[in-house]
Amino acid sequence: MLSKRLLARVLGVDAKTVRVEQAELVDDCVQIRLRPRIVHRWRCPHCENRCPHYDQGRTRRWRALDWWRTRVFVVAQVPRVQCAEHGVVVAAVPWVRHGARHTIAFEQVAAWCAVEMSATAASRLLRCTWRTVGSIVARVVAELDGDALLEGVRRIGIDEISYRRHRRYLLVVVDHDQRRLIHCVDGANRRTLESFFDQLGKRTSLITHVSADGAPWITKVVTERCPTATLCADIFHVVQWATEALDVVRRDTWNEVSERRRRGHYGTGEGKVLKDARWSLWKNPDHLSESEQARLDHIAATHPRLHRAWALKEGLRVAVTGVGPEAVAALDRWTQWAQRSRIPSFVTLARRIRNYRSAIVATITHRLTNALVESFNTKIRLIARRAFGFHNVAALIALARLTLSGQRPTLPT
Repeated sequence: MLSKRLLARVLGVDAKTVRVEQAELVDDCVQIRLRPRIVHRWRCPHCENRCPHYDQGRTRRWRALDWWRTRVFVVAQVPRVQCAEHGVVVAAVPWVRHGARHTIAFEQVAAWCAVEMSATAASRLLRCTWRTVGSIVARVVAELDGDALLEGVRRIGIDEISYRRHRRYLLVVVDHDQRRLIHCVDGANRRTLESFFDQLGKRTSLITHVSADGAPWITKVVTERCPTATLCADIFHVVQWATEALDVVRRDTWNEVSERRRRGHYGTGEGKVLKDARWSLWKNPDHLSESEQARLDHIAATHPRLHRAWALKEGLRVAVTGVGPEAVAALDRWTQWAQRSRIPSFVTLARRIRNYRSAIVATITHRLTNALVESFNTKIRLIARRAFGFHNVAALIALARLTLSGQRPTLPT
């Protein structure tokens, strides 16, 4: 038989804490019987205190890492103990997490595989079900020190991401300085955001900057819980507001053209031109192709009101992407221009920009946007796509935390 110390090494257990008693081949599987050394026996799995012996328990079996194509199982007689705090529980053993059916080494490899490959590939490699991989990820994440992620947090980004139809969202909070995910929870609303600040506790007063998309519920909670923090409106969403206002004008223009055609006027094809011009109006003018520029020139000649709306959109984009006092002055000039434009959607937008002026100016001054948070949202979508969706949102959150929190698992050594 192989050396017992060598067997312990191959299993990934410490020979100083675990004693190998026997190894045998049973039904084409290697079965190794282990026993904790005396110092590590009869301990509560929750508080790790040594407890009185309750009964002999029963023989339990755990899956270990395969030896090439041969499955390996660990077998041990595990008693139950009487803990003063947690009652009668199965005693802890050094090679497995409480409640798990796999050794710690197996779970560490499974967690690494879940991060580096799809759940299907991980389950095929480890010869287990993908639900088992999900359960292992949840146990590994439960051991991560979530409180350590909140230490030293100064600048955070807050956003929401849709993970399922019918308006199901995750709340995502990212540390801008450490560039890692520090909070992810089901439900993007005032209650879940307040639970994050409750978790922060007194460290809330240390937050200096918060970037967000301008949602009223985020603004209200941040203002109440972080009164000294500077709230920065995400530039992408500000420009998106202008794009939406522009699209309102484009649709109104298209409706006017359609109405003239319904009244018996000869069709000129303007409706199709306006429909096809959607992307030309949305894109950065520096990135327009020749055909798109031709459509824009045609609109300037035939629909001056729509072209003026496009100029307003571009004016806001240039203002908010600028730097320094000149950009702030450009923003104020744009607000006055939009208010006098007599285009209802942009008059409404000017009012909205005026309400969010301090947050937009803070973004221009500090150059803090939600671009990092959006990149994390993209990675979370990739995680969900790689797994072909999740039946349980807790599994998605666990894998996102394991992958993006800066505490990625490593292979056992």
